[in-house]
Amino acid sequence: MREYLLTASFAATICFLITPWVARFAMQSGAFMKIRERDVHKSTTPRWGGLAMWASMSVTMIVVSHLPLVSKSFGREAQGIFLAGTFIMLLGALDDRFDLDAITKSAGQALAAGILLLHGVQILWLPINGILTLPPAIGQVVTVIFVMLVINAVNFVDGLDGLATGIVAICATAFFIFSYILAVVNGFNRAGAPSLITAILVGICIGFLPHNFHPAKIFMGDSGAMLLGLLLAASAITLTGQIDLNAISQSSSRSTFLPLLLPFTILAIPLLDLGMAIVRRLRAGRSPFAADREHLHHRLLSMGNSHRRTTFILYTWTAMFAIPTVIAAFAPLWIALVVACGMLAFSLAMMGDTARKNSEEKWVATHV
Repeated sequence: MREYLLTASFAATICFLITPWVARFAMQSGAFMKIRERDVHKSTTPRWGGLAMWASMSVTMIVVSHLPLVSKSFGREAQGIFLAGTFIMLLGALDDRFDLDAITKSAGQALAAGILLLHGVQILWLPINGILTLPPAIGQVVTVIFVMLVINAVNFVDGLDGLATGIVAICATAFFIFSYILAVVNGFNRAGAPSLITAILVGICIGFLPHNFHPAKIFMGDSGAMLLGLLLAASAITLTGQIDLNAISQSSSRSTFLPLLLPFTILAIPLLDLGMAIVRRLRAGRSPFAADREHLHHRLLSMGNSHRRTTFILYTWTAMFAIPTVIAAFAPLWIALVVACGMLAFSLAMMGDTARKNSEEKWVATHV
């Protein structure tokens, strides 16, 4: 555990220190976000936050490759994740600067997933009628779809300062805890790509968040959102898609569906927002990639919640799905339900406080 904590801390430190330099470079290069009608920010803000994240990931990988335990995580899978992450970051950086069309970005995302496949990062089974081992071709298609789904889910939820950064940090922390406890409790390999990538992912999010939280000094842009999405998807695949499910079911009383269910419960909020956006836009006869102001965070803002309060509410909703799912894997189900109910109550209390303040303000406005 100490080596992974060191890995996350080092990644956070490097990302925190390098981000201001990247912000200045982005402004000089013309990679900045002008104010649009649907935006909530009030000033021109640099993008290319993904460059800082990628640089932090690269330096961290070089340094921790010399640690006794973590060095064993470096193999074909880790190499493929790094190469795919580099490609998707460069694609996102070009989009941040030149606004690429949706077809080009989708093709690039599929190509990045292909890089993962070439390095053995692939979903091998599905929990259908017990355990269904996928034919290689079907597994490759499912992998590409899953990677693109997670990338776009993270990209769609990146609509408020610090929102996507914090949500990914929570998701990655849940993945790391699950993989590490699985290793300690059930004897699986602790020195694997999932533990390494999720530790780095948590670190770069924590390091970037102080610069990205409201009011943001820099945006992650597509370079950051797509990089985080790919790393999260790759972690999920290497963690859940390639674990021996028979071994898990023999050593644990939990449902054999959990390893594959975990990515979807942890990513529930980004995936829900993505699904709602696609359905909403298709029903209106628009492209599913057409921007609007009807995302979950927009709706919470319209209820009178402040920027920061909205962000914390969505953090809580993410944790409400992610943390109990991990708890349910190794503890009695009632504990997970209690934790989930507690987080739900906390988020509802925040929303209720906003509603009460709005009601008081309306009363004052009509009676004074």
